[in-house]
Amino acid sequence: MRKRINVTQPFLPPLSEFMESLEDIWDSKWLTNDGKFHTILETKLAEFLGVKYVSLFTNGTLAIMTAMQTLRITGEVITTPYSFVATTHALYWNGITPVFVDIDPHTCNIDPNKIVGAITNKTTAILPVHVYGYPCDVKKIKDISDKFSLKVIYDAAHAFGVKYENSSLMNWGDLSILSFHATKVFNTFEGGAIISHDLKTKKRIDQLKNFGFVDEVTVMAPGINAKMNEFSSALGLHQLKYYNSNLEKRRILWQLYKDLLHDIPGITHLEEQENVSHNYSYFPVFIDKNQFGMPRDEVYQSLKRNKIFSRRYFYPLISQFQPYSEYLSARHENLVNAHHVSESVLCLPFYTDLSEEEVRFVCSKIKELRPAKMIIPGRFSAFR
Repeated sequence: MRKRINVTQPFLPPLSEFMESLEDIWDSKWLTNDGKFHTILETKLAEFLGVKYVSLFTNGTLAIMTAMQTLRITGEVITTPYSFVATTHALYWNGITPVFVDIDPHTCNIDPNKIVGAITNKTTAILPVHVYGYPCDVKKIKDISDKFSLKVIYDAAHAFGVKYENSSLMNWGDLSILSFHATKVFNTFEGGAIISHDLKTKKRIDQLKNFGFVDEVTVMAPGINAKMNEFSSALGLHQLKYYNSNLEKRRILWQLYKDLLHDIPGITHLEEQENVSHNYSYFPVFIDKNQFGMPRDEVYQSLKRNKIFSRRYFYPLISQFQPYSEYLSARHENLVNAHHVSESVLCLPFYTDLSEEEVRFVCSKIKELRPAKMIIPGRFSAFR
């Protein structure tokens, strides 16, 4: 029987390489708390990404939560409903009220033109997300934050290695948050990081992620335990060696998907952006049921019957989940674009070790799903 094609799959380095690091950890018996591998990985990542400071975390969610504490964010924070739920959960756990604004349907990112209208006297920050690794309109967001004296914390969970105008995307905003979850283009089993721009801020981050300790007898604030361990740090060092070669593999697969799907009415996708070096983290398509002849959810189920496992990422919107659905900003009429995108998106299988043969099979099954005779009133092209 043909094996299943998963929506994603983690890349792992050769086990023999990792075993050498495990032996080192066993010999040292230093498992956490700023061990050797942790220290080296922070330095190597800062160099690789082209940023000043990296603070490693046990996961991206705790990194966002700590970022809010680092900048002393309170009151209301403007954010997007089109993201993984952890983005908004981090606000909730800090006692911050999320204020949702709509997205730009061409990029799936927060629409900067909607931000100003959501600002109140309680607004202290903006939490945008670089969705699928595509940069937000960082220049417009900076103009807004400067004008209204707001902090900007970017959820860059999808954006490892992405460059904008030949510089790391992580250099925008007051802080940027990375995720090194197993499904990301760079993973450490579980993990995350905060990117900061000055030593004073990094020190506060590092103290907060270690219970708030300054030294053995001094606690500077109610911190949390969010330190990355030596096992994850060691894996990260091995992963980093393969990132560039993996990126090229992903670029080839991304282009193949694009070539095979470009002529199917009702199927659109995000294009590469000017002045951006992408990381090819996902391949989302958007299905117009009228032109394709089948709703997104039917496509999803039909692919699953063929052992092709895609994902409706992101569906439902964060604003539709029970903890947030009663907020005034969560109303459907305020988030029309986000709802449309959420109800049409389908992330196709995409990972480093996916074969070209598997990509061709996925695309052939999508083509087979479209009814042979369709009346096309006008091709939908919002994502082209």
